[in-house]
Amino acid sequence: MKRINTHGIVLARTDFGEADRILTFLTPDNGKVKAIAKGVRKQKSKMAGGIELFSVSEISFIVGRSEINTLISTRLLKHYGNIVKDLNRTSLTYEIIKTVNKATQDQPEEAYFNLLRQAFEALNDPKSSLDLVSAWFYAQLLKLAGHSPNLRSQKTGEKLQAGQKYDFNYDAMSFEPGKKYTTNDIKFLRLLFMNTDPIKLQKVNGADKLSGRLAQLIRPLIEVFLGS
Repeated sequence: MKRINTHGIVLARTDFGEADRILTFLTPDNGKVKAIAKGVRKQKSKMAGGIELFSVSEISFIVGRSEINTLISTRLLKHYGNIVKDLNRTSLTYEIIKTVNKATQDQPEEAYFNLLRQAFEALNDPKSSLDLVSAWFYAQLLKLAGHSPNLRSQKTGEKLQAGQKYDFNYDAMSFEPGKKYTTNDIKFLRLLFMNTDPIKLQKVNGADKLSGRLAQLIRPLIEVFLGS
């Protein structure tokens, strides 16, 4: 029997039988792992503490003959406990986890694990803006999936000009002359798609307001390309 040790973030869990639970983990090196935790719902289960939601854990499992593996040990590495202290923060984190689960296949690259862990870090900070973290996360998810918009030039190929206003053309995945978005909006959108720490993004003047506006642009892209 092959035993694998890795880190995992719980994406989904389903009660099974009287005391078992089937879990889907996102790991950095083994993609998505589905495993059954036998007896984990019993009061004295040693594994229960290592499979908390909104956490990063060390897990060990035996590779099964089917798609269901057998979890044999868990150890909690970090629990992002501040998330559950706020209902809106909790709801957004659930939404993010479900989106990652839906948007990834069985063998997503390590970057998805790192993105989810970074989102937990940001959401665990009580001072973080939910609009900003949400806009940043979904921009990063689009980027990982290969669906970044053109943020440098118009659909005609002309460079975007300072002081002008633009609308976003979803078919062309680029901007065109319009009335809705300023060049400041577009500059901030570039930051959202860059590998920028969301906590640092909050230092940008007007970040909360910009995030709320740009979420209206990003959300349709998520629905079209990632089906979420």
